[in-house]
Amino acid sequence: MPSHPAPTSLVRPPVADRFWADAAVVLEPEDPRPGSWAGGPSAQLVDGTWWLAARLRRPVGEGRGFANVVSRSDDGVRFAPVVAVGKDRFGAESLERPALVHTPEGRWRLYVSCATPGTKHWRVDLLEAATVEELATAEPRTVLPGSAAEGVKDPVVRHDGRQWNLWASVHPLDDPDATDRMTTEHATSPDGIAWTWRGTALAGTPGSWDARGVRFATVVLDGDRTWALYDGRAAAGENWEERTGLATAVGDGRFATVGDGPLLQSPHPPHGLRYADVVPLPGGGARWFYEATRADGAHELRTVLLDG
Repeated sequence: MPSHPAPTSLVRPPVADRFWADAAVVLEPEDPRPGSWAGGPSAQLVDGTWWLAARLRRPVGEGRGFANVVSRSDDGVRFAPVVAVGKDRFGAESLERPALVHTPEGRWRLYVSCATPGTKHWRVDLLEAATVEELATAEPRTVLPGSAAEGVKDPVVRHDGRQWNLWASVHPLDDPDATDRMTTEHATSPDGIAWTWRGTALAGTPGSWDARGVRFATVVLDGDRTWALYDGRAAAGENWEERTGLATAVGDGRFATVGDGPLLQSPHPPHGLRYADVVPLPGGGARWFYEATRADGAHELRTVLLDG
């Protein structure tokens, strides 16, 4: 089956008050202090088994994003690690959010965001295997190289029943002091490996809470009602503490923001809530996963089951 079948009309944008209050903690950071994170989730439900890829991070100067981990669960809440891939495997200075995909042919893919050492550049490498366990020994290959002018990372990958779609955050590198700026760009592919860029899906709104940059976190394919949750920030000082907004498709691969402010945020300052992903359930409703700021300033990975 496709990684997220289309359409998914039973999935609606989440209700903000329940999103935090009803959630359970799936994965805690290894160290309870700012800069230590467990998050960047990407989830799949295949034949009744939950699979969750996540990024583990230490503070700047202590390793940053040191690993991507894929874990397994029977209930979507209690996970056990199955595969871990470290940044050295990719020759990377840091790893960011992965994208876990189960292809229509039944194979597994892990798209890994890799920081080029000594630069502000990012690229995306792909691991592919017949089983999740075999991702541990799969050979990485670069599928989104970026360029000298742009870094690319944090892909969201969906199959629409016809072709593969990808939305990634793209960071201009022309100003070395402002590489946190980002737009979300759309690409398509016949095989999920060779991608063609189609244009900007969403950019920040000048003067708004998301002016500095926007990054798609999840996309729900529903024909002319397709929508996305995205991470946004107003200024460079909010880097790593983005909050979550809502955007809807308006045609030609473009999206428009909904509302005047973020839809979701942590109750704990500086209120970061980002990288939300959703999996529709066969019987209705959906399970959400997201990364959020805790009271101690660290980030944890949480999940919540909602009716739609």
